[in-house]
Amino acid sequence: MQVTETLSESLKRGFTIVIKETQLAEKRDARLAEMGHQMNIPGFRPGKVPLAVVKQRYGETVQNEVLNDAVSDAIKNTLEERGLRAAAQPQITVKEGYKEGDDLEFSFEVELIPDFEVPDFKGINLTRLKAQASDEAITKALESIAERQRDFKDIEEKRPAANGDILVVDFVGKVDGVAFDGGTADDVNVEIGGSGFIPGFAEQIEGMTPGEEKQITVTFPENYQAPNLAGKEATFDIKAKGLKEAVTPEINEEFATKIGLESLDNLKTLISKQIVSEYDQMSHMRLKRDVLDALAEKVTFEIPAGLLNAEFDQIWQRIESDRQADRLDEEDKAKDEETLKSDYRKIAERRVRLGLLLVEIGRLNSIAVTDEELTQAMRSEAMRYPGKEKEVIEFFQKNPQAIDSLRGPIYENKVIDYILELANIEDKEVSAEELAEMPPSKV
Repeated sequence: MQVTETLSESLKRGFTIVIKETQLAEKRDARLAEMGHQMNIPGFRPGKVPLAVVKQRYGETVQNEVLNDAVSDAIKNTLEERGLRAAAQPQITVKEGYKEGDDLEFSFEVELIPDFEVPDFKGINLTRLKAQASDEAITKALESIAERQRDFKDIEEKRPAANGDILVVDFVGKVDGVAFDGGTADDVNVEIGGSGFIPGFAEQIEGMTPGEEKQITVTFPENYQAPNLAGKEATFDIKAKGLKEAVTPEINEEFATKIGLESLDNLKTLISKQIVSEYDQMSHMRLKRDVLDALAEKVTFEIPAGLLNAEFDQIWQRIESDRQADRLDEEDKAKDEETLKSDYRKIAERRVRLGLLLVEIGRLNSIAVTDEELTQAMRSEAMRYPGKEKEVIEFFQKNPQAIDSLRGPIYENKVIDYILELANIEDKEVSAEELAEMPPSKV
């Protein structure tokens, strides 16, 4: 194999490679012979199919396999021998006019992962914010639990439904005069002034008296979970059947035992732990951002232009989508397009540089994502789609790229956790309000 370097420019390298036909023929014949020993063709003894017959039937397929393998191996060996690591797939060009029997000549260009030093993690100083569950937060959580444990008591008085009442109704929903699937139900409790129904539904049945019938018109939200109804106008034929009031249980020892706890103090302790766990997750997210900020200040190596452009294009597509949907924040709305592109290109540059740094840290310290971690991530993702868990798992199993989308965040978190174990971290007590006020990051 002859290798000639044709390009050496910053992080770009180019090579021309010539592979002798004798090498290709040796691999091609070996592959055909192997197939002949495994094939069973009528008229020939099993495993004794002549090479000429195998070549007649499968020669072109084997030739393509051999060429692809030869090119792949040649590129891999060329980079490894020179201590180079590709940042993306090489761009390959085969010399025109190639045919079987010729030496294979091709060229490729590739962007490289730069060489850089990993910073000393012991020199990173961070503050971990800690918050405790206040009496007010615990009381609010208790009230929320009690609200979900409400009982409904019939109102004997025949009167119009008022705000806070529960109106029991039958309804039939129609689009263009035709009843749609899932739009018909009986004995449904609708809280007047509450949420959970289509916008405008509960508002229009306020004032109905049991025994009264009424037709209302509503419009489904654009992001409604059923695509066939999203954004559409519908009518509902309503029949009011009864009136109830919600009775919230008193928060006491009896309430605690009713929901399965030993005592009210035990319930409060459990709530406190849950709240602190949520605070700790918020704190960890802040700490993760802080360690990335610290790393960004310590590294300034050049990054591959192809990776930068790909990351910026992805970001810019989201910006364009947000702009069309009027979702840009006020700060970005005030910027002209040139400034906006410049700002987000800097964000793309930071993301790529930090991504390369984290991958290198993981490589040097043998950090990897285990099969068990991927399986757990797939299960967690599947649980987001009740009733379709099996289909989601099968989708991931059949799509390696989808699995990679799960692998990336797990890998990043493992590397960051490794860094945090070595960094200098000081704990600081703050209020829940201070913890919640932490500004969001764009990176």
